[in-house]
Amino acid sequence: MGQVIEGKLDATSLKFAIVVSRYNSFITKHLVEGVIDGLSRHGAADEDIATLYVPGSFEIPLACLKMAQSGRYHAVIAVGAVIRGATSHFEFVASECAKGVAQAGLQTGVPVIFGVVTAETIEQAIERAGTKLPNRGFEAALTAIEQVNALKSIPD
Repeated sequence: MGQVIEGKLDATSLKFAIVVSRYNSFITKHLVEGVIDGLSRHGAADEDIATLYVPGSFEIPLACLKMAQSGRYHAVIAVGAVIRGATSHFEFVASECAKGVAQAGLQTGVPVIFGVVTAETIEQAIERAGTKLPNRGFEAALTAIEQVNALKSIPD
């Protein structure tokens, strides 16, 4: 099978940035709670978690890029909620947010995790914030921890 490299779920001594959309805050506040819960349960200290609020999900990528470029964080976690409405606005915001978050990670080499909920309805968004399904913020935190540790495990 060869060498297996994988990340462990240990956030001890790691620093994280959370970039959060204020838009749809009735959802994003629960996602942020999930992120912080996931990071804390796996060893991250409160002082090692910074949270930056931006107006909406369209603004998330630039903020993620700046946080990743700062060199202060091992990972950046993007949190937002884009809910389909009656116009095509949903497609533009969701698509550009996803592309921008991916680009921020690729440009900096810092894991930038997509914890943005994209939902057809408000009910779906509420479920993804932890009412029926697992909290997507919590899952994003675990992804960030594992990705940081996996990348740190790559031999030189």
